[in-house]
This record gives sequence, structure tokens and C-alpha cells, in this order.
Amino acid sequence: MQKDVSKLTIAEAKAELALLANRIAELDVAYYRDDDPIVTDAEYDSLKLRNEQIENAFPELIREDSPSLRVGTAVADEFNKITHTVPMLSLGDIFTEEDVYAFVDKIRRFLGLSEDEDIEMVAEPKIDGLSFSAVYEQGKFMTGATRGDGSIGEDISANLKTIRQLPLSLNAGLDLFDDIPALIDIRGEVYMAKQDFFDLNKVQAENHKKIFANPRNAAAGSLRQLDANITAERKLSLFAYACGQVKDMKWKTHYEYLEQLKKWGFPVNPEIRVCQNVKDMVSFFREMSEKRASLPYDIDGVVYKVNSFELQRRLGFIARSPRWAIAHKFPAEQAVTRLKKIRIQVGRTGALTPVADLEPVNVGGVIVRHATLHNADEIARKDIRENDMVIIQRAGDVIPQVVEVVLDKRKSDVEPYLFPAVCPVCGSRAVREDSDAVIYCTGGLYCSAQQIEAIKHFVSKDAMDIEGLGQKNIELFFKLGWIKNVVDLLDIRQNHELDLIALDGWGLKSAHNLFSAIEKVCQDTSFNRFLYAIGIREIGEATARILADRYHSWDYFRKEMETDNAIEQLTHIEGIGTVMAQHIVDFFKEEHNQYLLTQLEKRIHISDYQKQQENKTVLTGKSIVFTGTLETMTRQEAKAKAQSVGAKVVSSVSAKTDYVVVGINAGTKLSMAEKWGVRQINEKEFKQMLDE
Repeated sequence: MQKDVSKLTIAEAKAELALLANRIAELDVAYYRDDDPIVTDAEYDSLKLRNEQIENAFPELIREDSPSLRVGTAVADEFNKITHTVPMLSLGDIFTEEDVYAFVDKIRRFLGLSEDEDIEMVAEPKIDGLSFSAVYEQGKFMTGATRGDGSIGEDISANLKTIRQLPLSLNAGLDLFDDIPALIDIRGEVYMAKQDFFDLNKVQAENHKKIFANPRNAAAGSLRQLDANITAERKLSLFAYACGQVKDMKWKTHYEYLEQLKKWGFPVNPEIRVCQNVKDMVSFFREMSEKRASLPYDIDGVVYKVNSFELQRRLGFIARSPRWAIAHKFPAEQAVTRLKKIRIQVGRTGALTPVADLEPVNVGGVIVRHATLHNADEIARKDIRENDMVIIQRAGDVIPQVVEVVLDKRKSDVEPYLFPAVCPVCGSRAVREDSDAVIYCTGGLYCSAQQIEAIKHFVSKDAMDIEGLGQKNIELFFKLGWIKNVVDLLDIRQNHELDLIALDGWGLKSAHNLFSAIEKVCQDTSFNRFLYAIGIREIGEATARILADRYHSWDYFRKEMETDNAIEQLTHIEGIGTVMAQHIVDFFKEEHNQYLLTQLEKRIHISDYQKQQENKTVLTGKSIVFTGTLETMTRQEAKAKAQSVGAKVVSSVSAKTDYVVVGINAGTKLSMAEKWGVRQINEKEFKQMLDE
């Protein structure tokens, strides 16, 4: 069970934020980049909510890689990259009608409006697809990109052009040149209609190809093809609903902009509505909830946007989302079915994860056969047993969850489930560490399941990224006895070149492609990638970057991890807790790991970590205090603008303060600034420095 946030110590909060950052980053990669989500929306949202609660309670512990500061994930290497001139940010989520009222109240407070002043909003269905950016110059389509990590997206220009609904020219033969900006970035969502999704899966099945789990995955997989001809063969649709960079904007409201998009030939969702107040917003959500099943496309909620562009400009952005828009998510879809068997999977760290094998059931248009059970505590808390009738919940994901047991349908002979005391793969003891909800196999790399999973992790995209090695190939090589660990994999050409060429389904070209991929990563791999790839427990991509930034070189890091004060060193690093530090040190103490690391170092060139340079402004890194009433913005707006350029806003003046921004009727902070000799600036000067 999770500890109440109010009862967390600073050390516990720091450690949990680190774990949450790593886990959510891993889930973002699966969802945004690989189009292959590995948990339910509900589980993902609960992790983000927990992160938000801890950050609210401990704002001083907010990490640089916090999920609250991130959008999407990094671009896949196969695509060219396009930098978004205006970032493509994601939206914050709300889940109740009370949250809608709170969202509007927060906007009122930010803008300094009274409680009874209404704010005109535009409400629109939230399409469950893949976001795109389409840039037009002089009315001609130039480039298309995915959201990517919000700053850099994948170049999908050729693929986007295959969608017939995308205008390649904004005048479309009409006399509209006066309404066309010299440059405009039009944004929207690519989706696959429900019937087109069913038709595609029918064709895929007939050709013995991949069956897509849902329309969102089908749309994303189709749009992100390296061969645009494949995209062209599939029926994709789009809606336009936003704009990024635009020169000479002539519209005062978001709704006016949508009307202009229609004139240019863009599809705009016909359900979109202007709402005059909060009651209208809630009414629209209820209406969309009822119409959801009858719509020809999937939606997973409603988006509310402040209609006035001027108010949008004033409200601005927090790190990962606009203040002027929010997504109101639908509850997850549910169905009832029988749980046939509880099966235990063993991961690369030895974690024993229970999975429910179900009688197939249709949940929201997707046939569900398996569901996550999380851990032994969840099974016990919900009293889940084999042969129970259970409620399954999903929200557009691949892996649903068991919500609860339908007790009045339980048979009298159903026995309580006993979580295994030994690993189901190797028979080693299964143990639980103090305060840990997960039970682990103690077999280590003696356990074949952990060996296979360790190799799979090592070659994955965000680790060593060795192409041509899917799960089935790794399992086959392991079964044949060719590989037992990652070193064996790197030596596969030396030891099994002829065997692989002769293997059914391979041949000379496929084998040599694999050998080339292995040689490529061996020639040069970054410190942080290698650190993540070796699979130390709880070390995700974000933590690997933190450690690489701190130690810079792999050789130095390994040497320091074998010293007596290694744990003390690690716990002094922001985001590294005692438990994580212990896992790292234990990894380097294990003789088997020491042998493998030495062998890997002989085969792989591990380059030093190169930290990306950040853009700096005059106020970046400066400490700022505000005092008095500002004339052109609220205090909250001013603080947000300062933080947006990397300044640190503090509440009291000290010798360490860089600037005090002085407004009308300044208080005691002004005298404190004079006492400490802190530079005082007025509102005009502050605004000028924001632009420098």
C-alpha cells in the first residue's frame, strides 16, 4: 500500500519521485514513440497523480526530469527530425465535474477576475489518435511532423500527404489569398475511423500480419511508416484543431480560427461548441459521453480551451501544458468475464508479476484475453481467485486491469489464491524486501527467465538499440544454446555465423544485417545508454542520464561504485535515494556482473556523456522577488513568466536575491532589498528582460 503523502519524509519523497520519473518515462516511450502501451490509462494516470501530489507537498524536490515537465518522448532514430518553432505541448487531465469548476476558478484567479465573471470556452471531443503539425508557407504545404517530445518531432511529411483530407494548398483554387498567412503551423489529430479499423484488421488477418489492438494504435502505426506507400494503402482521417507558429494572425478567438480552417478545406470536428459558462462545459461533456459509442471514431474525453487568443497569451504555459486548456477524460470502459488462471511472469530484475488469463471478452471494441493483477498485495486486497467472474477495465490500452470480483457469482469450491513461494521458472526462493510490494526471484542470472529478459532489455530501442533482434529471435537463440548472456550475443558472429545463416527464416543478408547492427553499437555507445542497457534494478533512462551527468565517464563511474563510500556518494545526488543507491552498489559487487562488465568493456567503446546545452536568457538561473501590485499582469502571471525562462521565484529577500521587481504600493520587501543592496527593477524593465 502507498504511504500517505503527508506522512512521507523528505528522503522517502525524493526516492519515490525518482522511481515515478523512471517508470513514467518508460511508459511514455511505449505509448508515444513505440505506439505500444504497456499499462492501462487508469494505471498511468494514477502514477502521474501520485507524482503531482508528492510534488505539491514537496515543491523543492521537483526533478529536472519530472513527468510534470515532460511531453511525449524522444524521436525514433529511423525518422528525420523537425524542430517545432512553437512547442507541441500535451494537456493536463481532469476526471470529474468538480475538476471542471476548479479549472475555471484557477483561470479566474490567475487573470484576477471575480468569481461571477464567465470565461468563454470552446469544447471539442478529444480524438484518440496521433497529433500532427503541418507547416504551410505562402499557402503551400511544406512539412509534417509528429509531436515527438514536444520540441522535436518525426518528419512524416510524405506520409501526411497521402491523407486525402489534408489540403496541399490553402487556397484550393479559391480567391482566398488575402486570408492566408505567409507561414502557419496547423495542428490536429490523425485517426482511423472505427469501420476502417475493422476493415484493416480483417486484411491483416487474411495476410497473417499484425492485428492492431485499437484504432489509435492502427493510426499511429500507419502514419509512422518509413514507406509512405504503406500509409497510402490505409484509410486515415484527420481533424484540425489548433495552431502553432503563425505570422500575421488575424483571428481574435479560437473559434474564428476553426472557421477559417474550414474555408481552407481542413476537416474540423462538427461536434465542437462554444460554451459561455461552466454549466455549458459540463453539459457538453455529458452529451459526448452519451454520443461516444455512436460516433464513427474513438474519443477518450473532451477538451476545453479558452476561446480568446488574448487570454490564452496572458495565461501562457506551465512546463508541459497550457494553462488555458485541459482534457476532461472519460471513465474507463468495463466488462465482465471469467478469470481462468493466474499466471506468474518473471521479469529481467526477477520481479514476479501476476497476469490474469481471461475468457476473451469485448471491452470497448477490443477483444481482451489478459489483464494485469499488479502484485500479490492487490490479489489479496481484492480477493481475486481463479475461476472468479471479474470486472475488467480498459481505456484504449493493450493491457487492461482487473477492477474487482463479482462476489455474488463466485462458486463455493473456489479456493483463495496462494502466491508462489518459489520462482515458477527456476524454482529459486521468491522473497519480498521490506516495504516493497513486489516479490522477487532470488535466482538471479541462474534463472533463465531473467537471462532472456536481460538480453531483451539490453538490445531494446532505448538501450543498445540493436536492430533485427525481436523477442522471438532472442528466445530462439537462447533455446538453441547460442546465447546465455549479452556477451554471448555480441559474439554471435564469431561463434555461430554459419549456424545463423543456415537457420530457417534467416539467410546471408539477414544474418549480416544483424552482425552490422551489433558492430555499429559496439563502435560507439554513450555512457548513459550503456548504463541503462545493463539493467540495474530501478535505473531507468532518466536516472542513467543523472548518473552519467554526475560521473561523466563510464570508467570513472565503475571505479567509484567499487569504493567503500559509493552509497554515500550516490545519495548526495539529487533524485538518488538510499534504496536505489544500494541496488547500484550491490550490482557492482556481484562477481558475475563484474565478469560480464569487463567482457563488455572489451567489446564496446563507451563514450563520455555529453550534456545538451540549454538556451539561456538574462533571467535564467536568477533569483527574483516580487513586491507590490503590477499594472499589466497579475502577480501569478509575472511569476509564471519568470519561471518560464528559468528564473527562480522566491518569497523573501536575502543577500542571494538577484532582482526585486517593484510594483505599486511595495511592501517591506522593498526596504529589505535596499538593506541587502539587491537590484530593484520596475515592471517595464522586467518585461524587457524577459525578451532579452
